[in-house]
Amino acid sequence: MKILVSIKRVVDYQIRPRPAQDGLDVELTNVKMSINPFDENAVEGAVRLKEAGVASEVVVVVAVGSAANQDVLRHALAMGADRAILIETPAVVQPLTAAKYLQAIVQREAPDLVLTGKQAIDDDAAETAQMLAGLLNWPQATFASSIQLADGLATVVREIDGGQETLSLQLPAVISVDLRLNEPRFIKLPALMMAKKKPIETLPAADFTVSAPVLTVLQIAEPAARKPGKILNNVAELVAALRAEKVLP
Repeated sequence: MKILVSIKRVVDYQIRPRPAQDGLDVELTNVKMSINPFDENAVEGAVRLKEAGVASEVVVVVAVGSAANQDVLRHALAMGADRAILIETPAVVQPLTAAKYLQAIVQREAPDLVLTGKQAIDDDAAETAQMLAGLLNWPQATFASSIQLADGLATVVREIDGGQETLSLQLPAVISVDLRLNEPRFIKLPALMMAKKKPIETLPAADFTVSAPVLTVLQIAEPAARKPGKILNNVAELVAALRAEKVLP
């Protein structure tokens, strides 16, 4: 079984993003970048399936973007991925475009399972996995917190409003994972050094015939500051305050 994992390079989750001066993007100059946390869980899940003997073939990690993505690809290789592929493009890649690039890689690599994070923490779109499944006409499960593979089926426990849902999917399939799936391993220095020696296959985006509508960002700005809260002593004060704010008549 071959597992393909899609990853994305984003602003590190511990960094508070700031709008750029032109108001058209997030400031990325000298900002720490990391693998998308949900994608890291997907890589960990794939590696664990390989270590358990469920996946006997290579784990392929794919990123779409500039050459700077090599750092997150090597992070995934250090976690235990066998191969890494970079579809290199200087353009900003939106979900549908990314899904079409991934479709081309899936058709080339013929994996039995595609894992992704449920969403990227930069745009929070949560669309790429669903779009990829639609393009491939494969079964899909989203927000997975548990994945079991056996007899050509994937049994997935997924998070839903108010509880959990269990699905059975015929492989090949696309699954997007939640943080509850696992705890990604701590990468030791020897693994990082070995990952630096592994080759990364780089494919120019021009090699693919991919086109998709592109959304235009009009403005990015900080949210409006909230008014300071008030501590009220009783219901009468609450009602009076709500009437003063025109919330109540």
